[in-house]
Amino acid sequence: MTKLKKDKYTSAGGGYSRILNISCEHCNTHICFYQKNGPGVLKRTYLDRIEGCSTADENLMCPECIRLLGVSMIYDKEQRPAYRLFVGSVTKKIVNSASAQS
Repeated sequence: MTKLKKDKYTSAGGGYSRILNISCEHCNTHICFYQKNGPGVLKRTYLDRIEGCSTADENLMCPECIRLLGVSMIYDKEQRPAYRLFVGSVTKKIVNSASAQS
């Protein structure tokens, strides 16, 4: 991710953003980089915040072990496409934006 996106969703999340490296919890395969806005747990990933993986699939799958990590949805409150993540299906680590570029 070259830089953090700043839009109406960023300010709605309290203006606090960070880049997360999302990996499969089972096999530790890198899935994508994700910009998380605001505090709290990661329940869903919005497609416009995902970088580094194909978001065309209906469900979010691990490319290595083929486990189902999340299902496609439209988040009603904001009418945004997202993946609803299953509890314990992914691990996340905060990274700086320079690490996310490589």
